[in-house]
Amino acid sequence: MAERTLAATALPYPPPPQARLTPADRDLLLRLLATPTVGPLEAGGDTEPVRLWDAGRQLAAAARQFGMTVVRHAAAPDDVLAREGVPVSVRECAAVTPGFLDCQPSLLLRLGPGGLPRRDTVMFNVHLDTVGGWWPPSFDGTRFSGRGAIDAKGPAVALLAGIRAACAAEPALGSRIGVLVQAVAGEEGGAMGTFGTRPLVEQGHTGRLNVFCEPTGHRWLPRATAAMTACVQVHGDDAIDDRPEAGHNATVLLGHLAHHLATALPARARGAQVCVAGLHTGHQHNKVYGSGRLLLNIAYPDPSCGRAAEAALHESVAEGIAAFRAGARRRPALARTAEDAAAITSVRWLKRGLPALNGPMEDGSWAESLLEADCGLTRWPAHEPAFTCDALWMSGVPGTYTAVFGPGSLDANRAHADGEYADLAELDRYATEVARILVAFARRADPVDAAPEPTTS
Repeated sequence: MAERTLAATALPYPPPPQARLTPADRDLLLRLLATPTVGPLEAGGDTEPVRLWDAGRQLAAAARQFGMTVVRHAAAPDDVLAREGVPVSVRECAAVTPGFLDCQPSLLLRLGPGGLPRRDTVMFNVHLDTVGGWWPPSFDGTRFSGRGAIDAKGPAVALLAGIRAACAAEPALGSRIGVLVQAVAGEEGGAMGTFGTRPLVEQGHTGRLNVFCEPTGHRWLPRATAAMTACVQVHGDDAIDDRPEAGHNATVLLGHLAHHLATALPARARGAQVCVAGLHTGHQHNKVYGSGRLLLNIAYPDPSCGRAAEAALHESVAEGIAAFRAGARRRPALARTAEDAAAITSVRWLKRGLPALNGPMEDGSWAESLLEADCGLTRWPAHEPAFTCDALWMSGVPGTYTAVFGPGSLDANRAHADGEYADLAELDRYATEVARILVAFARRADPVDAAPEPTTS
């Protein structure tokens, strides 16, 4: 049976045409930015309905205009939330939010006939949900402003513009070469793709080349960290401010542990990235709070590093408690807290055990040559740390190469912050880069005899 593989060197075809967002594309992006898609995990009690169904339909309508079809537009089944690796925060939110999954569908689009094998397919993944904080979108002729402009509704519209331009330049796209687009929910809010990307990947909706559209400054990144979240909890007795020695002072104990973990844990959790995050005990000034919690987020590049960081955290917490006891036991207001510190302190894991993408399982030189030599794209520097995104679910999928690649940057474009924006020029550039990737993939395909492979859908 004829299998299409990728040749070792680029073929002498002319480059694809430049891709640009059309006026219709710009209108689509403004409509998407005006469509609130903040999921329940990010809503924070906001009563604004989640309109991810509407956003998916708008994207699907635009894709149909140049020949893409809807394979699936649906919410994940309820049993996905019971699986290993689903964060505690997701399960807890789902338990108190009616229609938690039903209001967060994912969309799967396809260009080309069903049944094309993975080796002849490119998959793009982009998320339509956003973090909280919405304001009316705007476009001044050069810059889009609005929640999701760069993360990731702007890249989603540019992606479609790039696929459309590639189709016009290369007839093989949509015939012998297929394109899949996963437009998912459940990327933000700490969901980690557990009910969006994960089911689609496990159902086989992947390609030989898989591109996750996240802001990388137009550099392709073949890695993605995973993250785990620890909650250091203190459960003690409250006290009145006039008699602080009568209770446990969780604020002082957790404050001490926060400083200790911030200074001691990074050196022990080698290879991991430690973020000491929120600390909460209470809001009043006339009370000693005996209970509270401290949150830490730890990103790791591979499971072994994650397991080592987990052990290092427990060791560091125990060390911090011992240091607190030694320093506070002679302080009358803290003596009871020092005495009972070990008994009232515990660690609860809200998220752990997720995979991490640490490069391809097999030889990926064909993809690296395609991205660098054929497309002229720049690789993410090896010394710069990766970041966490849904690409982690491609870990261990055989016969695939995965890259995280998109316009803008999480910090410079104010993703997750007020004033998030995307410049038209960088979206146009991204559309052109998407077109180059697809045309290069199609033109490198070369039939040789080989055994058949599983199909992509």
